[in-house]
Amino acid sequence: MDQLDVSGSFDVHEYRHGLKLLKDDRGTMTLSNREGFACPACGNEFETLFISDKRTNTFGNPGSPFCLVRTDDQLLVLTH
Repeated sequence: MDQLDVSGSFDVHEYRHGLKLLKDDRGTMTLSNREGFACPACGNEFETLFISDKRTNTFGNPGSPFCLVRTDDQLLVLTH
C-alpha cells in the first residue's frame, strides 16, 4: 500500500490515478481514496481526504476516526 508523500508540500496531481474528486471549492478539495493509499499520519488506509489552503476550517462530525497532517502550505484531514 503506497503512502501519500507529504514532505514539503502535497501535490494531489501525483495521486490523481487513485483519488476521485468529490468536491472542489475555493481553497478546499475533498477526494475519495479509490486506490487504497495509506495515511501519512498513521499508516492505515483512509477513506476520504480533505485538503485546505485556507487558514481556518470548520468541520461537522465526521462519524469516524480522522488524522490531521500539516504540510508547508496545506492542512490535510484524512477520515478512516
